[in-house]
Amino acid sequence: MGIEGRDKVKALEAGALAVSGQLGKTVQRLRKANNLSLSELSEHSGVAKSIISQIERNETNPTLATIWRLSQALDVPIEGVLQVSEDEPFLEKASKGDTPILVSDDGKCRLAIIGWIKTVEWLQWYGFSAEPGGVLASDPHQRGSVECLSIIEGELEVEVAGVVEHAKAGETLRYRCDRPHVIRNLSDRPSSAMMVCILRAAAME
Repeated sequence: MGIEGRDKVKALEAGALAVSGQLGKTVQRLRKANNLSLSELSEHSGVAKSIISQIERNETNPTLATIWRLSQALDVPIEGVLQVSEDEPFLEKASKGDTPILVSDDGKCRLAIIGWIKTVEWLQWYGFSAEPGGVLASDPHQRGSVECLSIIEGELEVEVAGVVEHAKAGETLRYRCDRPHVIRNLSDRPSSAMMVCILRAAAME
């Protein structure tokens, strides 16, 4: 199950939260490099002066839309606002509360979006868990996409285009996800897995 539509926006915003610890320093550095006051940056970006001040002091977690407005006003790509300064070590932490959770229609499967914002267009990964009887049905992703499901606990079944395969703890299933696919927990105990979705895999003819 790759990120699509509103879920993709949630994931992007979650990624923005994850880098917010460095964001304040970057915004302040870029603002000063452009000789802009807080008021001037507010006028150019449409973001309230008080919000910009809070961002620079790392007192708020801005949305992706806010970061985009600031990047436009500072005349840099959004990646330039989100990136860590080259002379600083890269080490970030996303808390449990900052990790978005997707829930299946039956309420028995959960996907914790733990992937990185900078890879969301081509590589996504999740913590997957399913209660007994849980079913996660997903629509096709873009052509050539592949999912890898590594079972950590329990047993899961994957069905793709009528083909069914089972895997237990320690085993991995890899399958095309550019067609409808279903993950089921048919066992009588909870199961968990690590799911990786490669959205720009080589097309499998």
